[in-house]
Amino acid sequence: MIKPLFCAASAVALAAAPALADGVYVNPEYNAGWSGSDFGGGVLDAHVGYETGAFYIQGGPSVLMPDGGEAETGFSAKTGVSAPVAEKLDVYGEVSFAKYDDLDANYGLKVGGKYKF
Repeated sequence: MIKPLFCAASAVALAAAPALADGVYVNPEYNAGWSGSDFGGGVLDAHVGYETGAFYIQGGPSVLMPDGGEAETGFSAKTGVSAPVAEKLDVYGEVSFAKYDDLDANYGLKVGGKYKF
């Protein structure tokens, strides 16, 4: 189920890419986690997004793959913004959401800065 879902989403996005407006993008992403040397599992997101200036929003199907457990398909999304505060310093923020059938919704917040040397 994972491969057909990912392949279908990718094929549709790639076929439609020439006709899409400026700022639309595809962002497949895999994240994995460990605690010490113990692998906890991973998440595969197949997001489609829109970016304008310093703002972006993206979302799509998400596959949760816990180590030793059964994969579960859900939905995830995130939005964020970045802004310069000085010539060499930018700040950014991102909020995220993920929901799978048998789990409570997950929310995330990321805030940070980037200094350019």
